[in-house]
Amino acid sequence: MKGLYAIYRKEMGHYFVSPVAYVVVGVFLALSAFFFNYFLAAVMQQAMQMQMQEMEMGMHPNIDVTMEVMRAFFGLLSTLVLFLTPMLTMGVFSEERKRGTMELLMTSPITEIQIVVGKFLASVTLFAIMLLPTAAYLVFIYVHSDPVPPWRLLVAGYVGVMLLGGCLLSLGSFISSLTENQLIAAVLTFAAFLGVWVIDLGRNAGGGAGNVLEYLSVIRHFDDFTRGVIDSSSLIYYASFMILFVFLTVRAVDSMRWRRA
Repeated sequence: MKGLYAIYRKEMGHYFVSPVAYVVVGVFLALSAFFFNYFLAAVMQQAMQMQMQEMEMGMHPNIDVTMEVMRAFFGLLSTLVLFLTPMLTMGVFSEERKRGTMELLMTSPITEIQIVVGKFLASVTLFAIMLLPTAAYLVFIYVHSDPVPPWRLLVAGYVGVMLLGGCLLSLGSFISSLTENQLIAAVLTFAAFLGVWVIDLGRNAGGGAGNVLEYLSVIRHFDDFTRGVIDSSSLIYYASFMILFVFLTVRAVDSMRWRRA
């Protein structure tokens, strides 16, 4: 555990002195704030128009502004994660290999699992810190909503975003362990993320193949969380995804030791 904590502390310190982390977090927060205001204004305008039309027809207006804004906002977060996460993972291992510090880690009394898991937990922690300020936007909606919607919608949404981010971080870390070039790692990671996203398009194919693609789709599982549903099958899927790519990263790091020997 001491070795894992040492790697975790080292990585967190590296993130907070790296300009890349500050740029990614700054861009993420700026875009999320802008689009939150845009979604809120658009949904409220739509609600007012529907209210006027339904009142003219003698109908009772029924539109859940909070739910609509939340679903749109969580969908935005998933898109931003797709574009920005490669910037967080591109140097996790590739930079270590390029500077030659990876060899020092491999010769230290720290196992490959401790190295990989420590780096992965540090990236997840940074991702959580990046998400934390965005919760203020949705809390603002909850405070000003009447009636107040159930808090499980907010909790489930952020659980989904964290699990989705964890999966992409594990995949990005694995790709970073395969090359010394950060740019190549970022491009390959983004391409892999797009591939994972494209799987969602095949779930409408129908038949056995469609059912398989539907289960493999990270978007389909994420959609459940945006509706306030925490399904055990989605939890198993995301956990299996992360464990698989953490394991593959451990194997990739272990192969460095054998090649050097």
